[in-house]
Amino acid sequence: MGAGEGAIPILPYMPELIFGLIVFGIFYFFVKRKIVPNLEKAYADRTSAIEGGMERAEKAEAEAAAAKKKYEDQLGEARAEAAQIRERAKEQGAQIIAEMREQAQVEANRITETAHKQVEAERQQAFVQLRSEVGEISTALASKIVGESLEDEARQRGIVDRFLADLDSGAIAPDRLGARDEVR
Repeated sequence: MGAGEGAIPILPYMPELIFGLIVFGIFYFFVKRKIVPNLEKAYADRTSAIEGGMERAEKAEAEAAAAKKKYEDQLGEARAEAAQIRERAKEQGAQIIAEMREQAQVEANRITETAHKQVEAERQQAFVQLRSEVGEISTALASKIVGESLEDEARQRGIVDRFLADLDSGAIAPDRLGARDEVR
C-alpha cells in the first residue's frame, strides 16, 4: 500500500485544504470589507431613492390635489360671478327697456298734446274764417233781401254777431230757417 492507498477518499488533501481555507478567508475578508459595504450603500441609496421618490410622488400628488381644488374653487367663483353678471345684465336690460318705454310714452304724449293743440288752433282758425265767410255771405244775402246796402263794416259786424249769437242760443234753428223758405 502506498501513500495514496490508505487514505480516505472523502478527505481532501491537507495542503490543498489549508490553502483553500486561507484563500477563502482572504476572499471572505475582501468581500466583507470592500464589496458588502458598497452593496449596502447601493441598497441604502436605492431604498432612500425609492422612498424619496414615493415622498416626492405623494408631495406632487398633494400639490396636484391642492391645485385642482384651487382651480375648482376659482371655477366655481367664476361661474358665480358670471351668473351675477348675467343677472345684472338682465336687470339693466329690463331697466333700459322700462326707460325706453317711459321715454316713448312721454314722447307720444308730447306728440299727442302738440297734435291736439294744433287741431284746436286749426279749429279756431277755421271757426274764425267760417264766421267771417258766413258773415260776408249772410250780409250779401241780407242786402239782397232787404234791398239796401249793408256794406258798412260796423253795421255788418253787428248783424253777423247778432245772427250767430241767436244761432248759438237756439233762438234760430236751421230747421225753422229751411221751413220758412219752403213756405214762401
